[in-house]
Amino acid sequence: MAVPVTTPAAAPATPATANRGVSPRHFVRLKLRVMVNNFRGQGWRIALYVVGVVVGLWFAGTGFFLFAAPGLAGEDRYALMVAAFGGGLLLLGWLLLPLVFFGVDETLDPARFALLPLPRRTLVTGLLAAALVSVPAVAVLLALAGLVFTAGALGGWSAAVVEAIGVVAGLLLCVAAARAVTSAFAAMLRSRRVRDLAAVLLAVAAALLGPLQIFGLAALRDADWDRLDPVAEVVGWTPFGAPWTAGIDVAEGRVWAAPVKLLITALALLALLAWWSRSLESAMVGAASAGPAPARRGPAGGAVAQLFPRWVGWARRDRFGALVAREARYWWRDARRRANLITVAVVGLFVPVMVNLGGANLAADGTAGFTVPDTSSPVLVSLSMLFVGVLASVTLANQFGFDGSAYAAHLVAGVPGQQELRARMAAFSLYVLPMLAVVSVALAVILGRPGWIGVTAGSLLATYGVGLAVNSFVSVLGAYALPETSNPFALNSGAGVAKSFLTLLAMVGTAVAAVPMVVAAALLGDVWHWLALPVGAAYGVGAALLGAYLAGDVLDRRQPELLATVTPRR
Repeated sequence: MAVPVTTPAAAPATPATANRGVSPRHFVRLKLRVMVNNFRGQGWRIALYVVGVVVGLWFAGTGFFLFAAPGLAGEDRYALMVAAFGGGLLLLGWLLLPLVFFGVDETLDPARFALLPLPRRTLVTGLLAAALVSVPAVAVLLALAGLVFTAGALGGWSAAVVEAIGVVAGLLLCVAAARAVTSAFAAMLRSRRVRDLAAVLLAVAAALLGPLQIFGLAALRDADWDRLDPVAEVVGWTPFGAPWTAGIDVAEGRVWAAPVKLLITALALLALLAWWSRSLESAMVGAASAGPAPARRGPAGGAVAQLFPRWVGWARRDRFGALVAREARYWWRDARRRANLITVAVVGLFVPVMVNLGGANLAADGTAGFTVPDTSSPVLVSLSMLFVGVLASVTLANQFGFDGSAYAAHLVAGVPGQQELRARMAAFSLYVLPMLAVVSVALAVILGRPGWIGVTAGSLLATYGVGLAVNSFVSVLGAYALPETSNPFALNSGAGVAKSFLTLLAMVGTAVAAVPMVVAAALLGDVWHWLALPVGAAYGVGAALLGAYLAGDVLDRRQPELLATVTPRR
């Protein structure tokens, strides 16, 4: 009898051996492959991506000439100032803009790697390398090449080499800062108690941009540039200016300062990566607490009553009421939706004030003060209110993208399209209409024209209602998928360009449809002060209902295609 020959079993792979050979280049290759798969069969995505590349190259060229201006002019007096202030504003933009407007590219969702035995260091460095493969990162790198040109023109090849190292380190700092801040803020938003505080703090920080812009423009108008040199030197010793001014210091003979500033940049980068690593792990394993469970309402309410938030208790216990309650709860609890509400609340308040106040005027003693211009008119007020109404309604341009694959439940249940859109409008309006009321009253009071409350409120209601109608069509015909991630500021590759064009299309359409309110304010004079509110309310409500009726029929025909469009591709 033949004796079977046995071989020793292979030793199980340990995390160390399993991760051997995993490097950032694998993450870059994976991102490129995912991007190619996302573009496959999606001609409109490819077209939007190409347009985004062209726009990015335009910004890159503009930034290059701005940063290279001191070198082109052969003027070393302003080289340090341009590098410190320009680079500092660039880093500040990478910190704040993803939170307020654009978001970050999460083609490689970190949650997908939660079950893989990857060390945090490997994961963070890999995701950082993948983040650099994007249109914004490449455009910023090309723009910052202007600093390398300036350093080389003023100090030779040695200064150019040091500046090139600083630019690369600064770009890493920008990307790491954006990822660390958005990841940490996303983790905070998962906690119900911290969510409210974080939202308020972000709103306050964003609201300060308006007054700072007013004072900044007033200061720049009669600024003494010689006094800004010490400020630029101080900024150059902070992480906001250190990477961009290292090569300029070499060009100006301060060779000893370059390694110190590069060390400051490296320490700041390591600190941001460590912060990102901690928040990234929390987002992956779901360690953030959701807070205590709400108390039950007792048996009298029943299971159905518990599904309705208290502020939607008036809704009927039928399909329409259930849809309103669902959307109202999601707008309050979903971090991604709440981030959009914050933008509406902040921008919608300070932009009309800035437009109608006309900025700040400098007194003879150099102090800044606010004056209400005598040229304020109902036409100007209506135009500013038109902007607010457009901004408030454009949040619904991709309302089905927030649902993702969960929209399949509505399709299976056979929810009529008209009822679906009317319920979504009603739930969203529960949050937006109080904001619009505050804006309309506050602007009239600040201008010292209480009699214009009807003009402000009527223009807002008309524009907002028209915007609901326009965005109903846009959300049905131009929806796109959002990544399945806990980060509310994440976007798939190419979705940022799609978001920009859909937003622009919806805003232009809403503005055109709301122009009759501005024309009426210009032609009717004082009579319009009494007619604006009822006419605007009727115009807005009628437009919203008509939009829900027409777009609802389109939704009934496109429900399967819409579900396939908003479902994230794995």
